[in-house]
Amino acid sequence: MSSNPLAPSAALVASVKSAATRNELYDTAAIQKMDSAHYLHPFTDFKQLNENGARVMVRGEGIYLWDSQGKKVLDGMSGLWCVNVGYGRTSISEAVYRQMETLPFYNSFFNTTNVPAVQLATKLAEIAPPGFQHVFFTGSGSEGNDTNVRMVRRYWDLMGQPERHTIISRHNAYHGSTMAGASLGGMDGMHAQGGLPIPGVVHIGQPNYLEAGQGMTEDEFGIKAASWLEDKILEVGADKVAAFIGEPVQGAGGVIIPPATYWPEIQRICDKYGILLIADEVICGFGRLGKWFASELFGIRPDLITFAKGVTSGYVPLGGVLVGDRVANVLIEKGGDFNHGFTYSGHPVACAAALENIRIIEAEQLVQRVGEDTGPYLKERFATLGDHPLVGYTSSCGFVAGLNLVRSKGATVHENVAFDEALSVGMVCRGYMFNNGMIMRAVGDRMIIAPPLVMTRAQIDEMVALIRHCLDLTYEDIKQRGWV
Repeated sequence: MSSNPLAPSAALVASVKSAATRNELYDTAAIQKMDSAHYLHPFTDFKQLNENGARVMVRGEGIYLWDSQGKKVLDGMSGLWCVNVGYGRTSISEAVYRQMETLPFYNSFFNTTNVPAVQLATKLAEIAPPGFQHVFFTGSGSEGNDTNVRMVRRYWDLMGQPERHTIISRHNAYHGSTMAGASLGGMDGMHAQGGLPIPGVVHIGQPNYLEAGQGMTEDEFGIKAASWLEDKILEVGADKVAAFIGEPVQGAGGVIIPPATYWPEIQRICDKYGILLIADEVICGFGRLGKWFASELFGIRPDLITFAKGVTSGYVPLGGVLVGDRVANVLIEKGGDFNHGFTYSGHPVACAAALENIRIIEAEQLVQRVGEDTGPYLKERFATLGDHPLVGYTSSCGFVAGLNLVRSKGATVHENVAFDEALSVGMVCRGYMFNNGMIMRAVGDRMIIAPPLVMTRAQIDEMVALIRHCLDLTYEDIKQRGWV
């Protein structure tokens, strides 16, 4: 018998297995106790979590989740922007099992490969925008952006311009949480821990019309926000800048959808100064915005595309970089080792999961559905929330959307009166969402969603009704507190 009093007993393990099979309830308190004792969660105040206890998710089906107490929740965030084909896809589980029985692992070092990795690389080249024939596999989006830093600098070394070292990103961007990924990102809270960013990474403003577009039309602001890139290039020195990285739509920063003029102007500036353009499509790829890749939607021609999340719908960890011909041809033709990679690059089980996931997306025409049917319908229905007294602004693109909570509305979106940040109204609203069957994320006082791509029109109606109900509960609460 274990000497650890918090170790799971044989009876608890058996009951958990039984509950998973029979869809019965779990011993939530026991699981929470083990969780507090041993599991350090990402992006978490450990003390606060241990005081409150974690919510234990145990099952998923379609767009819904169930917790250990049997409560059903509509997952408006696709797990973490990733469960594109929804939960419970047996065919992905079967593909993973078959690969595990055949070849559970082998590395891609030492001039070796495996069949699923080759097949997936070939498939990705098929669905990628023109000019992408090569893939570098990683285990996550964070690792993918670390790879971008190494690959961009290797490219310029091979081009005989090693001084082109600096990468420009944006404030409030999210590009992962590794040292390089967090440095590329522009999150102040992340930079405050660990002495970030690392040298060679600088930032410009984000294309947030609500934040900085006063006195301009959205199109005018798009040009203005893009001009900040040229200003930074000239400040650093054009001969010192290696690349610009950006999410086509900023995700974790609050679903910041840029004006239509923004990305074409960014592309023009990158072309003018010859710098590489990196599109971080960890969230936006694999149909989320109604195209296989958002670069196609915004009309940009990146040199590198970071991917992860939707490539396997989160069933198995996998990420990577689509490497455009401009970069790949130099790496291949110039020769020499690229001294970078991971044990799990091209993991055969993860690649098998991705292949089946992409097959499902194609067979069910999910990209087309989001682009032509359910995406426009979500935009229409989500916009109706704009009449709520708490909602000052709504926006959406494909299957991402967000709304701003405001204390009072003005004649224009720039005249809305925001809540005091210290009140954390977004977290109050998030609590009502989570406790009433709806997962909606709070980024400050902006509430955001990114639902599974399999969501139907009827389920969109269900989700919007749930959101409105929770907004009503939030409004009544903060009225009683005297905040409005």
